[in-house]
Amino acid sequence: MNILVIAIPVLVVLALLVLVGASRRSDAGAATGQMSRLTRSRDRGPLDEDEGVLRGKAFERVAVLERQSVGEVVKAEGGPPAAWVAPDADVIGVNRRQFLNRSIVGGFVFSLSGFGAAVIAFLWPPAGGGFGSKIRVGSVADIKAEIQAANGFLYKPEGRMWVTEYPAGAIDKAKDVYSPAELAGMEAGVIALYQKCPHLGCRVPECLTSQWFECPCHGSQYNRVGEKRGGPAPRGMDRFAMSIEGGALIVDTGAIIQGPPIGVNTTGQEAEGPNCIGGTH
Repeated sequence: MNILVIAIPVLVVLALLVLVGASRRSDAGAATGQMSRLTRSRDRGPLDEDEGVLRGKAFERVAVLERQSVGEVVKAEGGPPAAWVAPDADVIGVNRRQFLNRSIVGGFVFSLSGFGAAVIAFLWPPAGGGFGSKIRVGSVADIKAEIQAANGFLYKPEGRMWVTEYPAGAIDKAKDVYSPAELAGMEAGVIALYQKCPHLGCRVPECLTSQWFECPCHGSQYNRVGEKRGGPAPRGMDRFAMSIEGGALIVDTGAIIQGPPIGVNTTGQEAEGPNCIGGTH
């Protein structure tokens, strides 16, 4: 109730203000007005004595007289054309279009150079060792001692490889299956295997109980030298090219050799204990 008492007078005042404003606009729009006598006399007069400015018809007559007094325009006689002189390049410098064009071309060249350098750096084997380069693993005697200390399986993370012993009694069979790049290390008693399973690329761990490699992803199994013994893998574990230099094993991790075909078992090694995958013996 108190709100209505306050709101009604406010609305009435606002309505009155709107009506007054509308009436003033209508009066101004309908007004015609008349010029005063003084205004008409100044328009007819040639000169405003107070301001010294010509007005009305007097101004127009003065303008006409000025145009008539100019007379005919005389065309200037042209002389022989001046000889063209090439502008000085040092004075002119580079215009805006040249600057933009050169900037765009320079930007493209810089971008392509950076991309090319990144591609080359990605594809080029690292010079300071690591995967993709030749790695000096160590002397063969020390490697064999490390393998025995690691229960038959030595992992080298810098080369993403497993290093295991290859039995001397299996060399004759190996010569019928493996390439010279593989036999160089096998004849010295060691072999370097790529850590990935050739099935779908999972990292293959060792199984200490069976003394095999057993892939946890899909159950592929390989003996200690990477020859396939079971599972869906299409071949044995891939291996690296090896060489012996001064009694040391050199593994070329940039040269991956496909593993032996299914059925190759040069060592005749069977599972030496329970399998880690499937729990069979």
